[in-house]
Amino acid sequence: MYGVCGCCGALRPRYKRLVDNIFPEDPEDGLVKANMEKLTFYALSAPEKLDRIGAYLSERLSRDVARHRYGYVCIAMEALDQLLMACHCQSINLFVESFLKMVRKLLESDKPSLQILGTNSFVKFANIEEDTPSYHRSYDFFVSRFSEMCHSSFEDPDIRTKIRMAGIKGLQGVVRKTVNDELQANIWDPQHMDKIVPSLLFNLQSGERTESRSPSPLQASEKEKESPVELTERCFRELLGRAAYGNIKNAVTPVLMHLDNHSLWEGKTFAVRCFKIIMYSIQSQHSHLVIQQLLGHLDANSKNSATVRAGIVEVLLEAAAIAASGSVGPTVLEVFNTLLRQLRLSADYELTGSCEGSTNIGTKIIKAHEERQLQEAVIRTIGSFANTLPTYQRSEVMLFIMGKIPVPGMHPALVSSGSGSEGTRMIQVMLLKSLVQVTAGFQTTNMLTALPTSFLEPLLSFFLTEDPEIRLLVLQILLSLIDRHDNTAKFRNVSIISDISVLKLKVDKCSRQDNLFMKKHGQQLYRHIYLGCKEQSSGKQHYESLFALLGILSVELANEEVVVDLIRLALALQDLALSTDEVLPVFNRCAVHALAAAYLNLICQLTTVPAFCQHIQEVIEVRQKNSPHLLPEDVFIDDPKLLSSLEKVGGDVLFLQSKITEVLGGSGYNTDRLATPYVPQYTDEDRLSKRKSIGETISLQVEMESRNSPEKEERTPAEEITFETLKNAIVDSVGMEEQERERRRQVVEKFQKAPFEEIAAHCGARATLLQSKLNQIFDITIRPPPSPSGTISSGYGQSQSRSIPIYEMKFPDLCVY
Repeated sequence: MYGVCGCCGALRPRYKRLVDNIFPEDPEDGLVKANMEKLTFYALSAPEKLDRIGAYLSERLSRDVARHRYGYVCIAMEALDQLLMACHCQSINLFVESFLKMVRKLLESDKPSLQILGTNSFVKFANIEEDTPSYHRSYDFFVSRFSEMCHSSFEDPDIRTKIRMAGIKGLQGVVRKTVNDELQANIWDPQHMDKIVPSLLFNLQSGERTESRSPSPLQASEKEKESPVELTERCFRELLGRAAYGNIKNAVTPVLMHLDNHSLWEGKTFAVRCFKIIMYSIQSQHSHLVIQQLLGHLDANSKNSATVRAGIVEVLLEAAAIAASGSVGPTVLEVFNTLLRQLRLSADYELTGSCEGSTNIGTKIIKAHEERQLQEAVIRTIGSFANTLPTYQRSEVMLFIMGKIPVPGMHPALVSSGSGSEGTRMIQVMLLKSLVQVTAGFQTTNMLTALPTSFLEPLLSFFLTEDPEIRLLVLQILLSLIDRHDNTAKFRNVSIISDISVLKLKVDKCSRQDNLFMKKHGQQLYRHIYLGCKEQSSGKQHYESLFALLGILSVELANEEVVVDLIRLALALQDLALSTDEVLPVFNRCAVHALAAAYLNLICQLTTVPAFCQHIQEVIEVRQKNSPHLLPEDVFIDDPKLLSSLEKVGGDVLFLQSKITEVLGGSGYNTDRLATPYVPQYTDEDRLSKRKSIGETISLQVEMESRNSPEKEERTPAEEITFETLKNAIVDSVGMEEQERERRRQVVEKFQKAPFEEIAAHCGARATLLQSKLNQIFDITIRPPPSPSGTISSGYGQSQSRSIPIYEMKFPDLCVY
């Protein structure tokens, strides 16, 4: 009987005997290394037996697990690991199937130690680069099981941490094993990403809660290696770093869903941290894909609460700051269009107090302060995106935003009908604030491209509105665009500076493009500065910004002609403060006097004409003694002490145009132009302002008609041009300008004060005259078609054309065939 058993034992296959020999009698003794070396040598010598070795080991391991002989289970897994690491042959695939079957058996166990053991073996296997592909291997079970381990809720916190870390390592192993193998199951499919990414985010978020308890430094150093947070972040970064262009969406979408499902947008901190990891981990050329997904998610949540939208916008802000230059992608304007659309929706929600069409009843109640926080976040994000763009694209964005700003009477459909003028104003303010962010730090060498007519004219039109906030925003935009050497901050405080060298101004020579810009747009800028000082609602900030704009123009764009015009403008501001026709409060009059004094003190030192500087200093000294309320130090303070009225201002406290003309004429400046007082010219731009009266608009139209009137188009005989003619034309040019200005003033005054019947009769006469001229033109140009039969005589002796049918016409013989 014993002999029979011994005979049967001796007849067992050699690979089984080698496998049995690696197991000791006592499992605590561990793997028998000598016999393990024999088994390894046998497997290398006969690779065709490797699949049978794996199947037999798997059989033994399953039996040991069922019998709770966990010591032998560990020995079997150690043997499998060694065989896996040693054998790299074409037959390894069949052995791997047995190996994965054993790992699956361990992961299905309820014992945490066996789960961790199986995970460690799988991680070792994942680090092996296989020589031959596998067409039928599936990792779906491992993705699901490792994701489940990442969410472990075991009672013992230490064991729970170990299980979660094992799950994270397992997911990392799955990614490494499958991400670069095209023959494996696509790990980027949504069915896998929807399990992997939330599991990693769950542990990342759990680690934040654990760290918020602030352990002692000693405890932190001891448990630093055991914390799953760093492991999770490393695994998440590795996953994103391996993502190709077409896989970014599948990797980011679960992140957005996780943040939605757990209401993590409102806290902002965790959402920002997640997307910082994403933006730093993915390839830089793919950054715009993440930004586009965030923008799409923002649109999808446009009817959600303001805090959720603000959280998404904050994440966008951080993502734009991290992204490299130009990473917004090809659809630059679409990015800004989405953000501007969110601004408009937020304004509508704030005004109406409800979110129409919302499916969630709780989000229908809109909190105004939350909407305003959202608006500020969107505006900051617009600026952050603009800072990543090159100069030419930023110019396009400026024009794009300007085209979105509703102009009264021109774009009434930009706001909802229920919001009215208040909604229009709110959108104007928010979009202008966005322009302030976009233009901040804008640098250009050519002012004609930085401030094209299509941008400058609508921008200046907003400077004519009565709203002081809008006018202040326009000034900030102009300062950002014109200032190319960061001099604005040096002009923020309006004061009398005895030596401007302390300001350390950066001054460059005015280029040809700058001269062309000022020749084209200089009068517009002067006129709006003058009108800005004329506004009754202008405050301390407005005058400080106007002074800064005058200073920046003097430093950046001033040639000799511009300096003369700016001095004329400053003297005109002084006349404006003295004028009794303008209904200006005392503060505004004092502020205009102080602004003119501060600017003349600045420009006289920039021109470096001693006599000019002396006159300005003399007037300032007189004001310091007798009229300190006309200097900026006593006006632009928090609580200025002003007089009740300014009826008696004159004498030595005023800057004299004749004196300035005299001293500057000696230095080569144009005395004729200096001697001519500056008078702002009204243009069609005023029609965009709602406060302009109908009478003024009609007067402008009639003035334009009077210039082009047919009565003035009578031809004069040709005059011989001689030296005397040219001399007289130059001498009389000033007088002709005065006559033209007086004629213009009379026309405007006539149409402002004349009765309506007289204005109607005048316009009717113009219409009748125009119609008669048109009838004459039509009679001359429009005639019946010519007839081969010639003309016939009428009863009054006049020749009259007669139209004859073709079949009655007589043609020459040569024309007939």
